[in-house]
Amino acid sequence: MYRDMQGTTHRLAPPEIAVTAIPDDERVWVPQAPDVWFRPLMLNTLAGQWCNLLRVRKSGVLSRHLHPNPVHGFVLKGRWHYLEHDWVASEGSYVFEPPGEIHTLTVPEDVPEMITFFNITGCMIYLDQENRHAGYEDVFTKIDMCRAHYEKVGLGADYIDQFIR
Repeated sequence: MYRDMQGTTHRLAPPEIAVTAIPDDERVWVPQAPDVWFRPLMLNTLAGQWCNLLRVRKSGVLSRHLHPNPVHGFVLKGRWHYLEHDWVASEGSYVFEPPGEIHTLTVPEDVPEMITFFNITGCMIYLDQENRHAGYEDVFTKIDMCRAHYEKVGLGADYIDQFIR
């Protein structure tokens, strides 16, 4: 990052984000599906990128999807796997997902809670069992979900603005 002679950040650079990743306030977790939430950390509207924590408190299939760009994940708690692979991502695991790969995220029966950090650029394209388009998420749908949720729970629709770059 550019710094001028006084050691300050360039006036055009967006401010840093420094937050507690796993919040004390449950309202910060945005519901995505029954027993599935995400916690936004950074939403980059220029690059179409978002970083968030995904928290799952149910077992079974979460979603079948693909990404047109690479995805990076780091498991903080619990474990999960893709039906299409024989590896398991457990606490401390790093996962690289190549672009275009179809995978079905699944949480095992004996995992009460899974939390994974994901860094995603582009979108998530949800697929049905015949690999037909069933929906999508991108940085803008994430922002919209956050605004609606934060307004509803009393944090205010603008609560999400601190994470938008």
